Amino acid sequence: MSATRKSPAQSPGLRLQKLLAAAGVASRRRCEQLIEQGHVFVNGRRVTQLPVFIDPERDRIEVDGQTVSEPAGGEKSKRATRQTHTTIMLNKPRHVICTASDPQQRKTVLDLVPLEQRLFPVGRLDADSTGLILLTDDGELAQHLTHPSYEVPKQYRVSVRGRISDDDVEKLRRGLYLAPAPGNKKRTTVAGKSRAAVKAAAEQVRVLRRFTDRTRGDGTELAITLREGRNREIRRMLARLGFKVRRLHRIAVGPLQLKGLAVGQWRRLTPLELGKLRKAAGM
Repeated sequence: MSATRKSPAQSPGLRLQKLLAAAGVASRRRCEQLIEQGHVFVNGRRVTQLPVFIDPERDRIEVDGQTVSEPAGGEKSKRATRQTHTTIMLNKPRHVICTASDPQQRKTVLDLVPLEQRLFPVGRLDADSTGLILLTDDGELAQHLTHPSYEVPKQYRVSVRGRISDDDVEKLRRGLYLAPAPGNKKRTTVAGKSRAAVKAAAEQVRVLRRFTDRTRGDGTELAITLREGRNREIRRMLARLGFKVRRLHRIAVGPLQLKGLAVGQWRRLTPLELGKLRKAAGM
């Protein structure tokens, strides 16, 4: 098989746990545990030690007998795979979790889509956020859409408490240094040392309106476009400037616009939409 255990500097592909997390199987830490506990197979062989690097174009990935990623194969195989894969868009409500399963038994996006295919969410929206989330059984597509090197834009409408100034908008565009995301101690250290802050910047920021609400006070509505996908990135950037997000709603992923879907509704992508999406993802 092409999956290889090498040092990161010699890596021939992607880290296995990263692909599993991008495919919505679980958090990256939980995916590491699944690998170490023997739940993951690459090309029919059980893998239990990390690091493991895989090639999405060549390797078949399974978790407990369920296929996560199929090898792309030749051009004929690619065309056949595209025809059999299922990709849908969902208008995610609040308090719904973007994972394939949840140990706390909270409602997940898969609970809203009663299909026989084993789908997984492409990337994440946190529980308090709403809007467009894609579900698919196409691991290659999911990887291209979530990997930062492909820079697929994602558009959001954001409402915050307080009046954001033009200077604040410029800071969001130029970028802000953010501490590592909380909740995963292993990810906040490298070789026993604290991981350095990372710079996050919005591709576009536009003030839609500034307003005063009699009950909630001043507020600002923004249109924000990102080409990255860090954990709770918009909320953390705005918190860095002293603003609390009231509402965060994703309205677009690449060329796909969230239109005509009520909260909680979903639909399959049309062949034209899927073709445009694949092109935007560098496929």
